[in-house]
Amino acid sequence: MFVTDDRVDVDIEIDKKQVCHYIGYADDKNLSARISSLIDDYAEHAHSLINPLCSCVIKDVEWARGSIALIEGSVIFKSRIIANLLERCPQVAIFLVTIGKYLEETASQLAKDGLILQATVLDAIGSGAVEKVADFVQDKIKEISKAKGLVTSRRFSPGYCDWNIGQQRMLFYALSGNTVGIRLTGECLMIPQKSISGIIGIGPSKANVENYNPCKTCKKQDCPGRRYSQA
Repeated sequence: MFVTDDRVDVDIEIDKKQVCHYIGYADDKNLSARISSLIDDYAEHAHSLINPLCSCVIKDVEWARGSIALIEGSVIFKSRIIANLLERCPQVAIFLVTIGKYLEETASQLAKDGLILQATVLDAIGSGAVEKVADFVQDKIKEISKAKGLVTSRRFSPGYCDWNIGQQRMLFYALSGNTVGIRLTGECLMIPQKSISGIIGIGPSKANVENYNPCKTCKKQDCPGRRYSQA
């Protein structure tokens, strides 16, 4: 069952603090007037470059154990952490989201023109925007699951924890070609780059699906993907 396979109707509010974080500032308090003004200006006009799209399917989990999970439609996920999650889940949502190619093409052109700061700020705005789209889709999956009396996990993407980036191919396979214009490189990176792929486990509250967080027991303290929140 597809949740959606089209443009996502989401009002993306640019978070200035988040943009500052992406460009290397701890917060927005120590910005120069020039950079602060630049972020405000680009945030106001970036929406015309953002085209939020999503493809998402909910599939049954046939079985999961060890480091293998078999999903409806001969989809196989190879990861101890993912298999451990899906042991608790009768279903899994598989998704792709993107903001399209226009913003990153514009940022690339700015860089080619020597406007590196402007390109960096626009790229950071794009990174924040695609996270907002992923959050929106995650909330929709949560709503659908709640209507069935089920709860949802955090979202997990190939390339994090022990889930090899090469498993991107399996996510794309699971979506049966409905990839909203996103394609994979030979190294399994996504184009447009401002895209997010992943899964969300769906299961009963008694299985503790909502609280499943491998970061709590992982000893890799410098991991950029370390998460303490639900997102």
